[in-house]
Amino acid sequence: MHIKADSVNEYIENVPEDRKEPMMKLRAAILDNLPEGFQETMGYGMPAYAVPHSIYPDGYHCKPEEPVPFINIASQKNFIAFYHMGVYAMPALLEWFQAEYPKHMKTKLDMGKSCIRFKNVNKIPYELLGELVAKVSVDEWIEVYESSIKK
Repeated sequence: MHIKADSVNEYIENVPEDRKEPMMKLRAAILDNLPEGFQETMGYGMPAYAVPHSIYPDGYHCKPEEPVPFINIASQKNFIAFYHMGVYAMPALLEWFQAEYPKHMKTKLDMGKSCIRFKNVNKIPYELLGELVAKVSVDEWIEVYESSIKK
């Protein structure tokens, strides 16, 4: 599902009606816990939380004109997606998240490398996702990005 939008507000306004409240709650969970320095923006057609050029002027190695990505959220065809690059690049963070998930949810974790999928949009562990967001500072993310992603 591609939603044309130039801003995060416009994106959320254009998601299907049953997804608006969950997307707003997910955005709030991120913004309430996002460490200082990350910036809310649009990236790859979806709401993004990234390291801005003012902090990391080199930008994203694949597209230097883009900020370094960290988290994205999206309303996909069959689920709401929460993309967190830290769980992809930081094994200890992934292990923590996988251990904590069953404490918050009765359903099986549906996850790809960096994508956590929520098919039931009424059952999203906002508190857990907020904890996950808060675990990585901008400086830590830049260090991980430079040592394991940017080659």
